[in-house]
Amino acid sequence: MNNVYNFLLKEIKIKNGDIIVVGSSGGPDSMCLMNVLMDIRKKVNIKIICAHVNHNVRKESYKEAEFIKEYCVNNDILFEDMVIEKYGDDNFHSEARRIRYSFFEELVKNYEANYLMTAHHGDDLVETVLMRIARGSTIKGYSGFSKVIDKGFYTLVRPLIYLTKDEIVEYNKTNGVPYATDKSNKSGKYTRNRYRKEILPFLKKEDKNIHKKFLKFSENLDEYEKFINKEIKKVINRVYKDNAIRIDEYLLLEPVLQNKILYYIMENIYQDDLFSINDTHINLLKKLINTKRANSCINLPHGKSAIKSYNNISIEEIKDITSYEIELNDEVKLPSGRKIKFVDTQDSNNNDVCRLLKSEIAYPLYVRTRRLGDKMLLKKIDGYKKVKDIFIDSKIPLRDRESWPIVVDSSGRIIWIPGIKKSKFTKQKSDIYDIILRYE
Repeated sequence: MNNVYNFLLKEIKIKNGDIIVVGSSGGPDSMCLMNVLMDIRKKVNIKIICAHVNHNVRKESYKEAEFIKEYCVNNDILFEDMVIEKYGDDNFHSEARRIRYSFFEELVKNYEANYLMTAHHGDDLVETVLMRIARGSTIKGYSGFSKVIDKGFYTLVRPLIYLTKDEIVEYNKTNGVPYATDKSNKSGKYTRNRYRKEILPFLKKEDKNIHKKFLKFSENLDEYEKFINKEIKKVINRVYKDNAIRIDEYLLLEPVLQNKILYYIMENIYQDDLFSINDTHINLLKKLINTKRANSCINLPHGKSAIKSYNNISIEEIKDITSYEIELNDEVKLPSGRKIKFVDTQDSNNNDVCRLLKSEIAYPLYVRTRRLGDKMLLKKIDGYKKVKDIFIDSKIPLRDRESWPIVVDSSGRIIWIPGIKKSKFTKQKSDIYDIILRYE
């Protein structure tokens, strides 16, 4: 336990006036950490805030929250808690983790805390590294988790990383530290529990200090990560611009940097939730980059997709495309935020302006999204061209095509694709016309 105290006092250098938010489940690990900080508080004037999240999946959880609250009141620790009322359809553990850390960061901001501390210990590190190796991850992911992370406006610290679970339990027993026991931690239903029950004991028989070897492994990977990231920063603004990968620039990189830059981008998008990204997703991104198709996409975890549009690949939230058909009156505001409106005069003759002769079309006009088999009668070729091919020729990104406005008359003939192409029915400024539409 001395190495934990030395780490906090000599390496982290906790000082008078520091404010520390502690993530606490009420289990043996987090209660041990709070007790350690209470010991330090006897020498250094620090403020401790206990942050508890009730995951609301076990009937005992409300009693555990009351237990922690009472413990905090009796030991001059500020207590803050929240209940997760509802989960989405996402992976439970990933979603719970995101909610939990969002709550922790909110408290850090509210209290202007210097540190957020969690009770991850050495056994947790071993399990995390092994699980990520088995599943496939990034270099950062393979390192498990760091004992110190600079988050900018605060520092995330994991002081118990030097200890095993057995050492924590023994400390609690010796010092009379109460804690709650979560029975689900023994269930073989969860992957981590299987590693904990079946693989970790074997490793500890080989070396009782195996957690220290894994910590060294983790720190070595962190050093490698820092070096590679320096190289990435030299090229990232050229390869990844405006939240999009520029394929031509990416292909100029050495293979090791190509691979790492994809991980780098994914890590920045998914932050600490690296369990969501594995080798499969990176390989899919590589295939997307190298496909001969000008437009394509793949799905990524948590409602995101990677969309290739010619030389660019962007990572975006998946949006539900809703088809629409709206009668054109004085002005129509489109779902994209743009407008199509009737105007009296217009000097421009570009594709954002459409001039028509009312007697040549079936009135009224409508604006709608494209449909299968759509084609438009053009002047120059004196024939029809598929709207799909017009989009391709105009290099309209795949993600925009389904919601792009198309103006039709009452008989269904396509009159104009705003901003892109005019039909045989449109007039020049020198022609006779009595309708002017403007796309803005």
